[in-house]
Amino acid sequence: MKAKTRCTWCGDDPLYQQYHDEEWGVPLRDDQTLFEFLILEGAQAGLSWITVLRKREHYRAAFDQFNAEKIARYTPARIEKLLQNPGIIRNRLKVESAVRNAQAYLNIREKHDSFADYLWQFVDGQPIQNRWNSIREVPASTPESDRMSKVLKKDGFNFVGSTICYAHMQATGMVNDHTVDCFRHQECKKLAKKNNRSA
Repeated sequence: MKAKTRCTWCGDDPLYQQYHDEEWGVPLRDDQTLFEFLILEGAQAGLSWITVLRKREHYRAAFDQFNAEKIARYTPARIEKLLQNPGIIRNRLKVESAVRNAQAYLNIREKHDSFADYLWQFVDGQPIQNRWNSIREVPASTPESDRMSKVLKKDGFNFVGSTICYAHMQATGMVNDHTVDCFRHQECKKLAKKNNRSA
């Protein structure tokens, strides 16, 4: 049986491959999961994504399954407790940023009803279908992620630079950045069309 051709960035790590095959690039419009990715992408800043992926279940347990209402109310004592948790990235700025981002997220939900609509506005509600031949062609940021970063910062979010925003867009299917030789490129393209018809 012929081996599947994947984007080269996931290598041969089974966890990375599973994430690549099942999640990365799939159009995502669930508010809570979009919030989870925003927190995890912020935690990843300066590190590799596989580091965060391996800690993901610890993050879910430590951060109340990414329940924003609960995270927004975390006290300084709770933050100190989190900073003792070896299962997460123990960076004070990143942990405090998760609380701040939860508060900003709740404000957006109150104003816009949908966090998904708020984020998807930066790609006009539809995934951008790219056609990269090599991972070297994939940008670290784009004009769309620049705009997203600027608006998120204005609305009180932290750890949302343009590169983090673009990684979030890639992960949640706002852009299809699977290389054209990857078996998921066409699959995510089809998912995007199906997603648009049911939206």
